[in-house]
Amino acid sequence: MITALTEKLKLRYPLVNAPMTPQAGGLLAGTVARAGALGMLGLDENEPEASMLDELRLLRETAGGAPFGIGLVRWVIDQRPALIDLAIAARPAIVSISFGDPAPFVPRFHEAGILVASQVQSKGWAETALAAGVDIIVAQGTEGGGHTGNVGTLPLLQIVLELAGETPVVAAGGIATGRGLAAVLAAGACGAWIGTPFLGASEARTNAEAVRRLVGADETETILTSAFDRVQHKAWPAEFRGRALRNSFTDAWTGREDDITADAEAAFLAARSARDYTVANIYAGQTVGLVRSVESAATIVERIASDAEQRLQAVGDITACVMAAKSDPESTPR
Repeated sequence: MITALTEKLKLRYPLVNAPMTPQAGGLLAGTVARAGALGMLGLDENEPEASMLDELRLLRETAGGAPFGIGLVRWVIDQRPALIDLAIAARPAIVSISFGDPAPFVPRFHEAGILVASQVQSKGWAETALAAGVDIIVAQGTEGGGHTGNVGTLPLLQIVLELAGETPVVAAGGIATGRGLAAVLAAGACGAWIGTPFLGASEARTNAEAVRRLVGADETETILTSAFDRVQHKAWPAEFRGRALRNSFTDAWTGREDDITADAEAAFLAARSARDYTVANIYAGQTVGLVRSVESAATIVERIASDAEQRLQAVGDITACVMAAKSDPESTPR
């Protein structure tokens, strides 16, 4: 599969692992990169710089020279501007700057020879990213895990494709199989940005109890909520809620975030430390119903890519049959 994404970044497959923090560490991103897709490492607001540098070293060692990317969040950059220098020094092929205007930072990355992508959740954010001069737009639908907007992937992808012109568009949100990849490629996207399936990868920084909960969940068990951000005093803009697995905390406090009590906060922090996910958060998308076992990230990449190629071939065969039928008057029903 050759697309604008594979051409720009010298990839074998038009796939990206979402830079989920902290799950998408160096080992996961490096394994994805070595498998021929784009491995992305997320940099967040809390991880110490020394730890991030360790993850970057691990990524490079694991990737074996394959291109990789770094994921940044606009409000985190505002809190930790040194992340820009750290990202440039790592020499990624691409960075993503999302959940805010990337314009102030695009020139520095371009001057360093680094491409810039931005996840967008609406037509307005797509216009902002295009005006900033980004190289790739990621149309992120609400089906995805973690922080996102309110528009479904398919409507948003169509809107962004109409708007983007020559700027390549990657689809994100609710894509977990070759069928999903084939669908967005057929629609005009140049690749898929995938998160939830990689939460169960053996290389992810997902602890065993969280993996057990993910494997046991189905597609009906997620909720879009700000409760986890509010209880942890994270500076996420209100329009970007997080899609997570429902639990007793979301049941109690979603829609009542202003009322979260000190006792509720203490209980949440204790549960997070104890890895008690009946209270603590696990961000995951609606494709969590397809996460059924722990497997290598390379296996996930290769299965999705192989299945997508088969699905695209099947579509080609159907098209050929339809065209042949139209050209044969004897085959037309009377």
